[in-house]
Amino acid sequence: MLHRDYLLEVIAQFVDTVIQSLTIAREKADPKAAQDVEAAVAGLLDLDQQVAMQLTPDSLVTMLLLSGVGDALADYVTYAMRELADAYDGMGEHDLASLRREQAHAVADSFGCDYDVVPEEFA
Repeated sequence: MLHRDYLLEVIAQFVDTVIQSLTIAREKADPKAAQDVEAAVAGLLDLDQQVAMQLTPDSLVTMLLLSGVGDALADYVTYAMRELADAYDGMGEHDLASLRREQAHAVADSFGCDYDVVPEEFA
């Protein structure tokens, strides 16, 4: 029960951060806000942001598997990375957008998520 409550709290904080930061990143083409989304994803993995965001798509999946909560978080990570990719495209950061999109696809494929689904909390 405590594990479930903790996980729900982690998800709620992640969703709040991602919604606020993605909105700013998209509307203002703000790289700092995009980095806040990256920091939130890295926080789920308990990794340094710089390390986590440079991982290959397969390595990101491995870290989610090792976290022990990858199944519970995969939809959220997929969505955040996919939307982050779109924000980076809007900023002209096409290489970074491509990496984020590849990472999102890898997470979706590995955990059986639908890449295009918006988790209920983000709708």
